[in-house]
Amino acid sequence: MSRSPLMGCVFGLAMGAVLAGPASAQVERGVLYQTAPAMNATIVNRVSPQMDALLDQLMTEGRSMTLDGVRVFEANDKFLPGKIAIGLAHAVIEAPEGDPRRARFLDGFRRLSELTLEDTNDSWGIYYYMSALHQLNEAGLLDQAVSPQTLAQLRQNLDWRRFVRQDDLTLINLPNNYYGVAYSIARLRYLMGWEDTSASEALLAKTLEHFRQYSGEFGFADETTGEGRFDRYSVLLIGEIAQRFIETGVAPPQEVKDWLRRSVDLLLPRFNLRGEGFEYGRSIGAYGETAFLEVLTAAASLDLLTDEEERMAYAFSSRIAARYVDFWQDSGTGSVSLWDHGRKTDDYRGKHRILGENISLSHQLFYTNTLWNQRGYRDRAPDAGYADWLKTLPRSTTTWFSKGAEDRLLITYRDGDRVIGLPLINGGPGQHMNNPYFPVPYSPGVLAGAADETYPQLLPRVTLSDGSVLQPLSWFTNVKVEVAGQTTRLTYSLPAMDRMGQAAPVRDDRVSARTVYELSPGRITRRDEITARRGVTIQKVDLELGTFSSGAQSAAQGVVFALGDVAAFQGQGLSCEPAAADGGVYRTPVGPLRTVVRCQADNPGRTWTGGWSVQFRDR
Repeated sequence: MSRSPLMGCVFGLAMGAVLAGPASAQVERGVLYQTAPAMNATIVNRVSPQMDALLDQLMTEGRSMTLDGVRVFEANDKFLPGKIAIGLAHAVIEAPEGDPRRARFLDGFRRLSELTLEDTNDSWGIYYYMSALHQLNEAGLLDQAVSPQTLAQLRQNLDWRRFVRQDDLTLINLPNNYYGVAYSIARLRYLMGWEDTSASEALLAKTLEHFRQYSGEFGFADETTGEGRFDRYSVLLIGEIAQRFIETGVAPPQEVKDWLRRSVDLLLPRFNLRGEGFEYGRSIGAYGETAFLEVLTAAASLDLLTDEEERMAYAFSSRIAARYVDFWQDSGTGSVSLWDHGRKTDDYRGKHRILGENISLSHQLFYTNTLWNQRGYRDRAPDAGYADWLKTLPRSTTTWFSKGAEDRLLITYRDGDRVIGLPLINGGPGQHMNNPYFPVPYSPGVLAGAADETYPQLLPRVTLSDGSVLQPLSWFTNVKVEVAGQTTRLTYSLPAMDRMGQAAPVRDDRVSARTVYELSPGRITRRDEITARRGVTIQKVDLELGTFSSGAQSAAQGVVFALGDVAAFQGQGLSCEPAAADGGVYRTPVGPLRTVVRCQADNPGRTWTGGWSVQFRDR
């Protein structure tokens, strides 16, 4: 169904009747909270009982514990002992004095600390364990929770030197963001009286040096050593660093506050009624939502928000907490579900880590709720004006991550209550080929990538006559963003393509590209001009749209859908056909895609000009 550019206008007119119809609710979207319960009520009445039940099962079954078919102690979760410790510490401290639950959880902590003493417990696990011991010590309960012999061994085990070389403070086979973890451990060891302040001060200096070096002028951490990958963690990292200051009672320097405020400025235009978070990059889903929670809570605690921003941040945090139990928890298993019912997350967070993921997500909710309570929000209903405030947010926001030889940025576009992200963030090894990092639009529950999958979601994949497969992924230059009325236009060039097949991007300058996006109410369009050097032949261009929409039919105007937020899709310079999405690669963090539209252009020669248009259903 190759169409001329003029067909876009005809397409829009012909689709009017289809677009006006109501869309059925999608389970991937979850609850739309016009009002939401107080965050503390959700935590106390719903999250804590779920976590207590898992801890009771753990204390009863010990090493034989099985959760949703996973034998948790046989699953090689290298952080598990520390996560168990932080989970039990919270349960101990939250149980009132004299409550039988406190004695039960103290006994459980003592037994499980002995049971897991020789188990692998790396980096983040060490931090979680140190935080647990510090909290118990502050509460005057450490002696009841850990025997002297076990505590002596933990003092040896829980050491930042296990993953940092002491002589030159270099990390041992870990990315630079682990300096923050090491600093936290060293600071907590000081607070426990286990060492002096010299190590924590040196590691803090390393942490801030790394952030300065790889965040550049815009204040967002590059996930790589300057190769240009900016994802959820680029926004979250400074929130975690700020939280370490808050937890250990150290006033952060002004530059930390400045960096944190920049993360807040990125997040505010992305607020919504469902508690949905990041929609691109790795480790999203539930963690894409708690990333908002951690950054916003740290900013509120450090007085970096205006009064109105703080009220709205609390209102959104309350929705994140409610969504955690309404959407992410599975009542049938009593566990968070990141892996079932058509959901898929990164291999790094595979189901083998099921117990640890339950504990770490709950921990993020627990500690942020405590900080909101300290701000005076305990059991306070979220601001009733939140939904109206959302309507005042800017339609289009551009956040720059880097400018230079290559550019990196994120466009956030609000189309009614639909939030659309268009990231140019893809550089460095490990993720460049995976479609959650593609320079294409994403929207929670509407347009999604699939963790660790490489199908060409909304992106032209170029096959040359020699069999090389290239994609326009990594070297964005001449980037320009223009906003005119309700339309945002993004243009950029790629002087070279990324040749597929390696863990890191491989620059192939036999083919170049120029891309133009337009985001406007109800529609996104993309146009590409792809040119091969003289003597190079393009054999095929193909791309796909994986969508939650269903009831697809081919029509003269494109592919139309009977149900779902995506109402229609039109290819330009492509022949497109819809099919049912299988249950293999077409699984997203929130649920399965229902339809895949596969498009292809054969033998275009040296050049291909084409693209696509996505039309959304009116709400």
